[in-house]
Amino acid sequence: MSARAPLTGTITVPVTAPALRMGSLGPAHAGTPGPVSSGTVGAAEATSARSSGMTRRVRMQRRAVRGLVTAGVAACLVGVMQAVAFAHVTVSPETATQGGYAALTFRVPNERDDASTTEIEVQLPTDSPLASVSVKPHPGWSYEITKTKLATPIEVHGAQISEVIGKITWTAADSKSAIKPGEYDEFSVSAGPLPETDRLVFKTLQHYSDGEVVRWIQEPASGADEPERPAPMLRLVPKGDTASSPSTGTARAALAAGSTSETGSGAGVPWAIGLSAASLVISLACAATMAVRSRRTR
Repeated sequence: MSARAPLTGTITVPVTAPALRMGSLGPAHAGTPGPVSSGTVGAAEATSARSSGMTRRVRMQRRAVRGLVTAGVAACLVGVMQAVAFAHVTVSPETATQGGYAALTFRVPNERDDASTTEIEVQLPTDSPLASVSVKPHPGWSYEITKTKLATPIEVHGAQISEVIGKITWTAADSKSAIKPGEYDEFSVSAGPLPETDRLVFKTLQHYSDGEVVRWIQEPASGADEPERPAPMLRLVPKGDTASSPSTGTARAALAAGSTSETGSGAGVPWAIGLSAASLVISLACAATMAVRSRRTR
């Protein structure tokens, strides 16, 4: 029996169709991924769209929160500033005619919430003196007149005047007549002839039931901001100036009185502060609610 010769040729292994359909020619390529299905792509795009929409909503909510807070703070500041301005002691009308007579009304609001105003001192200028002053009686209040001698007498209607009224003090008869928190009162005089000067400053002291004295004595300077405690001031203009006509002064006084009566007796100060505080609280509450919703949607 003869020995068989070794096989030296090449053996060809046929590749079947199923192997071609698998997209692999051997175990080394078994882990190669095939094409991604359209369903997977759609899901990824939907997730990205939802994320983008959520981000836009969060940004919009944050902008709304900032807007509400800003609006609330602004409303609070505006209301408080108006209340502070309203709390000043003032004189009306604001303008009168040199050489004429005027009915002057001093408006005194109570700016304290724990004390009443019991006394008012109004100092009349002696550098530009008023020769004739008459005080209007005020129910529940008494008044005292303090006269001042002039260094240089003035002549009024042909008569020499060497002594004028330098101060008027109104005092409440009892606690019921005092100006209580949230209220105001008015004290009136008739004065003239008004001197030939550009303004009259009436320095005023406001006494409270707890002993505090608020001094409304600061004179405004030209071009400067209003002082913290400005004194009531009456502007005087020469005869013939249309801004100083009696009808204009009367109309301004009536308008001021009417605007105050519409808000009630001294209700302007607490009403403005209360409204401002309420606006701020509501704005902050809305901002907090939107912030909570924003965190939940993340």
